[in-house]
Amino acid sequence: MKKLLVLMILTLTGMLAACSNGSHKTVQADGSVVKIPLADLKPMQASFYRITLDGKEIRFFAVKGSDGRIRTALDACDVCFKERKGYQQQGDVMLCRNCNLTFPIDRIGPSSVGGCNPHFLPSQVSGDQLLLPVDELKQGARFFP
Repeated sequence: MKKLLVLMILTLTGMLAACSNGSHKTVQADGSVVKIPLADLKPMQASFYRITLDGKEIRFFAVKGSDGRIRTALDACDVCFKERKGYQQQGDVMLCRNCNLTFPIDRIGPSSVGGCNPHFLPSQVSGDQLLLPVDELKQGARFFP
């Protein structure tokens, strides 16, 4: 019984730590965009970020798919965002920490929207940088009450 209790405490501590802002790297706007070096993005490994705009913290992630394309999404969805739990990566899928639904990394994008899908965040690659429009991030602020 004591071992089970210790295991449960460690699991809960790990879950809380993973949900904290410490797992998101802070970024700043550079004019009208946020720039992330492509060298920071590893294949099939999500990188989590946060930015404060107009006094509101907005969290998002970027991940290079198996085809080399960069996918970007808010760390929130249309359904579960009020729980403020976001996603975590499990292998080649992103897991909603609230409802436990999974979403393949290679399907994140403008054609996979609604429900618990990671909320698509438009971005583009320019040279060796990933560019995310500040206006798009500001629009996503509604998902972070």
